[in-house]
Formats: sequence, C-alpha cells, structure tokens
Amino acid sequence: MLDISVAYNRYKFIGYEFLTWMWYVIEHDSAQLNHVIPENINFTIGNRIMLQNAVHDAVETITIKGDDAGLEEGVLALKKGALVTEIHLRVTEAEKEWQLTLKGESMNISNLRLPETGQIENRDDVEGAVLEKIFLYEKIVGWMDAVYDFFLKIRFSPEWHDVIIPHIKKWILQ
Repeated sequence: MLDISVAYNRYKFIGYEFLTWMWYVIEHDSAQLNHVIPENINFTIGNRIMLQNAVHDAVETITIKGDDAGLEEGVLALKKGALVTEIHLRVTEAEKEWQLTLKGESMNISNLRLPETGQIENRDDVEGAVLEKIFLYEKIVGWMDAVYDFFLKIRFSPEWHDVIIPHIKKWILQ
C-alpha cells in the first residue's frame, strides 16, 4: 500500500491535467459541460490563472492575474509544457454567480464567493438564510464533482490520447 504522501505526489498531475482541460473546454467546447450538468450554467475563466512548468530540476511558475488580463502568456507557457495548477472560475446560473479558485494539486476550492442572498430582517430569517447558504455551497460543489467525474471518465479512456490530447495541442499551437 502506498504511503499517503507518496500517492499524493505521484498523482497530483491529474488535478493539473483537469484544470488545463477545463481551460480548453471553457475556451473551445463549453457545450460538453452542458451534457454533464443538466442546469443551464456557464463556466468562464476568472481573473487569475497559475501555471507550472518543471524544466529539468527547476520549477517555473507563471501567474496571470487581473480582470482584463490576456491569457496569451498562459498559452505560451502551455506551449513550453506547463500545466495549469490553479484557476479562478466564474460559474453563472441565470442571475446567480459563484466565484471560486480551484487548486489542481489537492482539488481544494478556495476563495469561494456565493451569489447574493436575501437580507436577514429578523430572528426568524436566520434559519432560512443558513439553509440557503448551505444549498448554494452544495450546488457549486456538486457541479464541480460532476465535471471532475466526467473528466476522469475521459482521462482514463482511449479517447484521451486519441482525440482530446490532439485537440488540446491544436488549441495551444494555433
């Protein structure tokens, strides 16, 4: 049996591949995500993306941040062999917007911002507000789980090497 730290370090690349695939899908084939999640939601890249490229014994880290930042430097890093290690996402459903940072190494969600909820005007509103927050947390976590599950099915199928990797390479090289 593998030690937990050995397994963690050995397989963290899958999270990096997931985030790189997410970027590709959001930019070029977001309709795939509509098959995974039946609700009419939209994923967009937020204001931060971090990439890492292990060159020989050194690790190069590229961070792109800012609301109007172009992602050209990120695509250039992908050309050099980098993978996305952290990505800020905006997820919208109707008028509701969630913002979160997803870390590839551990698949942790951080900096989660939920949609606005109703005002608490009296003590009786507290329970409803708590339940609404829990519902909003469960919704975004459920969506991310569904997308990750979909990715894993693709990642461990022959389609990954035969179809998906060539499409991602074509996107990077254009």
